[in-house]
Amino acid sequence: RVAVVTPYYKERRQWLQRCIDSVRAQDHAASHYMIADGFPQDWVDHVGVRHIRLDRAHGDGGNTPRAIGGMLAVSEGFDAICFLDADNWYAPDHVSTCLKAAAGNGREVDYVIARRQMVRDDGSVLATRLDDDDAGHVDTSCYFLLRGAFHTIARWSLMPKPLWILCDRVYRLALEREGLCAVQAPLATVNYLCTWKMFYEQAGETPPDFAKPLIDSTPLQTWWRGLSEGDRCIVDRLLGFRLRFD
Repeated sequence: RVAVVTPYYKERRQWLQRCIDSVRAQDHAASHYMIADGFPQDWVDHVGVRHIRLDRAHGDGGNTPRAIGGMLAVSEGFDAICFLDADNWYAPDHVSTCLKAAAGNGREVDYVIARRQMVRDDGSVLATRLDDDDAGHVDTSCYFLLRGAFHTIARWSLMPKPLWILCDRVYRLALEREGLCAVQAPLATVNYLCTWKMFYEQAGETPPDFAKPLIDSTPLQTWWRGLSEGDRCIVDRLLGFRLRFD
């Protein structure tokens, strides 16, 4: 049994519908949890998903609703849990590809790293090199957790709010520092809607109206430098490892 968890905030209805449709179209059935982060859209009640309404927004890039949805799926007995941001969508074989990657590894796999492609709103692929992915970055929508990694799900909400801009990187470090067993899927099955101006400009295109500049990490580093050693030790406990900004 596979669960997909999607936090959403104020995304466009057509984006949410596309996301929902992609989970429904999976060639291996998956249950879909849509977690409203303070701004529920009533129509989601009627499209065959689990619609969880949080009464306020949490200002952490979806980390809190992601953790809540994930822990619900753990409690309700799912065997695999994956995350899908509301503006992204899966290829029809995403779940089956991840399951096959885990089963064919010959080891007890704790999580699968799916591959993504950066796309425009019309679904066409944006030809740009994802240097971060080549260097080991794992986008939130590319995590596919099996039971051996379920205990890490709460870390999405345990990480202090200033870290939300690096949340997928922080989560990757938490998984790696525990020595959990990962395998990478062979095909790109995550369609990542490019919402960053820089990549359109690199491709010589005019960015769409929803594109935004890259996030400034200066406030995060200011927060970290202002912490006492005692406070940093508390952050260590929340994350499960020592965070460093070298």
